[in-house]
This record gives sequence, structure tokens and C-alpha cells, in this order.
Amino acid sequence: MWVEIKKVQTLMMAEMWKEFFEGEGIPTRVLPESGLPIGQETATYNIYVPEDKKHVVEEVLRKL
Repeated sequence: MWVEIKKVQTLMMAEMWKEFFEGEGIPTRVLPESGLPIGQETATYNIYVPEDKKHVVEEVLRKL
């Protein structure tokens, strides 16, 4: 199961977080909040990680 970890306002920010988390070895999904097709630059995006990796993400974010 995937859990929401962050909510961002642009696709660019969503992709930056995805790259960051995946660089730490955490699989990441980015989905638009409104259900619009992905690729809308100014839509709100939710960033999801596997539930079993949530504690790793929290630790990584604490170190920022």
C-alpha cells in the first residue's frame, strides 16, 4: 500500500522530490490531486511512498 508523504503545488517540485527520494532508494509515485492527467504544470501533486518505507522517509526529511 502507498501512503501520501508530501503535497506540492507544481509538477517540477513533485519531480524534484521524486528524484530525491529515489536517490535515497525509496520507490516514489507522483499523482495529480485533482485526477487530471499527469503533466499539468500548475496542478497540485501528491507524492506517495510504500507504507513500509514511511519511517525511512521521515528520517530522511528530519535530516534536511
